[in-house]
Amino acid sequence: MAKGKARKQTKGKPPKRGLPWFAWLGIGLGVAVIVVLVCILPIDQAGGPSDSDGLKAAIIDQLYAFDHPNQEFIEQVTGTLESDGFQVDLYQGDQVTVDLYRRMATYGYQLIIFRAHSGVIKAEGEEVVKTSLFTSEVYSSTKYVREQLNEELAQARVGEGPFYFAIGSKFITDRMKGQFDDTVIIITGCSCLYLRDLAQAFSDKGASAYLAWDRTVSLDYVDDSSIALIDSLCSEGLTIEEAVAKTMEEKGPDPEWGSVLKYYPAQCGNKTIEELIGG
Repeated sequence: MAKGKARKQTKGKPPKRGLPWFAWLGIGLGVAVIVVLVCILPIDQAGGPSDSDGLKAAIIDQLYAFDHPNQEFIEQVTGTLESDGFQVDLYQGDQVTVDLYRRMATYGYQLIIFRAHSGVIKAEGEEVVKTSLFTSEVYSSTKYVREQLNEELAQARVGEGPFYFAIGSKFITDRMKGQFDDTVIIITGCSCLYLRDLAQAFSDKGASAYLAWDRTVSLDYVDDSSIALIDSLCSEGLTIEEAVAKTMEEKGPDPEWGSVLKYYPAQCGNKTIEELIGG
């Protein structure tokens, strides 16, 4: 046995011994877990749905990340929804990711409003092939490789800006988790009813109604018109057809692009929000 230096002992007291290595390991892991929880939980709580057994609505404000905040829109729409009995969750800017869209159907929302960039994707020869809904997640060729290969995700941009991930109809039907439970979907972006691919995908996923504009929209116009639409649907209790008609009568088509508000499917037109979400 190798000789070692004798441990000094204090008279009248037992020798001091350090904790065994596995005890220090346990303490270290415990501290690490606490630090991780402290760092992660506030973010997760801010980006997830509220706990509620009542009516829940979500506002997906993807435009916030593009330096297009509109606090008046958020406050007015939130106030209208809360007055109608909804608890409202707000997702803004960098919270609007591919994974948020992937989980959205599992959160139990009866109404989801997408304030987001969107548009149509053209193939060679300028043929319009599908509609895309932007995230705020910067595009990377090395992320979500399977989804990209399956054409569930696209790269999209506004003007000459950077590319972002955008979801299409195949992402909604094949990649979204869960099922919508008669959720009403409102999209305030461009051209989301130029084709019916997104509308049909949300419908196949369980949405009871889908409202959007048929062509390009200007931001101030569509924010203002959407406030009026949501007020007609929630505060006044109009049917989908009545609310769309009233919005178009009061606001008119987009003054710059001529786009108009439409809904899908046709049979939802004679129902109110309350009827569509099952009371």
